[in-house]
Amino acid sequence: MVTRIYRDKEFELLDGVYDPSEDSYLLVEAALDEVKPGDKVLEVGTGSGVVSLFLKDRANVVATDISPDAVRNARLNGVDVVRTDLFTGICGPFDLVIFNPPYLPTAEDERLHTWLNRAFDGGPTGRETIARFLGDVGSILPPCGRVLTVFSSLTGVDEVARMYRDQGFSVEVVREEKMPFEKLVVLKCIRRP
Repeated sequence: MVTRIYRDKEFELLDGVYDPSEDSYLLVEAALDEVKPGDKVLEVGTGSGVVSLFLKDRANVVATDISPDAVRNARLNGVDVVRTDLFTGICGPFDLVIFNPPYLPTAEDERLHTWLNRAFDGGPTGRETIARFLGDVGSILPPCGRVLTVFSSLTGVDEVARMYRDQGFSVEVVREEKMPFEKLVVLKCIRRP
């Protein structure tokens, strides 16, 4: 276990859990800009719990992760977390859903055989988990509900935006950060009435 610090918050990171990086911190900043007092928030794929850690004093936050290691880590950091695949078994509605999906295009020979693989492996296009998420998010998100999603330009910004629009969302880029070989993007997507 190691201790990490971002802004004014100290949090723990267990072995085998995604080490928060630029994408996590970009999502923290977008979420802090977006969350409203009293919002009911669901963070899908919380990992260490760093995003929820910043929001839990401002809103009613629950998080999910499929990895038992991540669930243990988020709980260690004081996050209310449920172990599940995406949001299976979670009852909405939520005002805001925050999602840091596994978004990297990943070939079969690049896959890890640990829970950590679930943190980055987005399938051949990087969009497989995003597609699964979009297939069901309407069950927990009412009309005018909001989603923040972070991903890489390697995943295809236009393609991900189109996926959201095809499911009845308006789409806006609210944050982006250039990296050496990619650009990180946070989309704010609002479910149309």
